[in-house]
Amino acid sequence: MPSTELLIAFFATTAIFAYIPGPAMLYAAAQTMARGRWSGLTAALGIHLGGYVHVAAAAAGLSVLFHAVPTLYVAVKLAGALYLIWLGVSLFRARAQDDAVISGVEPKSARRAFFESITVEVLNPKTAIFFMAFLPQFIDASATFPVWLQFLVLGTIVNLMFSSADVMCVVLAGALITRLRPSSHAQRLMRRAGGAVLVGLGVHVALQKS
Repeated sequence: MPSTELLIAFFATTAIFAYIPGPAMLYAAAQTMARGRWSGLTAALGIHLGGYVHVAAAAAGLSVLFHAVPTLYVAVKLAGALYLIWLGVSLFRARAQDDAVISGVEPKSARRAFFESITVEVLNPKTAIFFMAFLPQFIDASATFPVWLQFLVLGTIVNLMFSSADVMCVVLAGALITRLRPSSHAQRLMRRAGGAVLVGLGVHVALQKS
């Protein structure tokens, strides 16, 4: 494994990146506001599992494809952006009876958030680029463990730390909707606020330069 000094730098830098508000945290919070705390937690789990796709890709060197084929990067980015916008619009169009989902006990909603979040994370090429650009800074080619295994171990640690920040966002958003739950009007506003965040994220991703 890398030296102790390198590992300390790795943990410190990862913690800073993990707890700076980013798209994944906003996405988890939006799902919580729109569908309840349980859906937010399952969304965070889906993002976490989707992150392992990028960890494996970084270990295999597949992320280099995004640098070598810019068109592929743009295509995946736009697909992810359109998917986020579609999710946000679908929340705006949700029927009134869907307000019950805010209670966080609707299993179907939680399952939907789980699978949607996996798709969102897998379709995020910036996550792949991040792992490919960030992890090599802490890889020791002369260490006992092979490079691919170091990628997997360090990538897993990064994914866990980022997911801890997502869960924290879900808890905070859940505390907010608990206060607003008695009001059906507030519930509709929270759902629409979650939809607005998702649409905003999609537009941001689509317009953001590579």
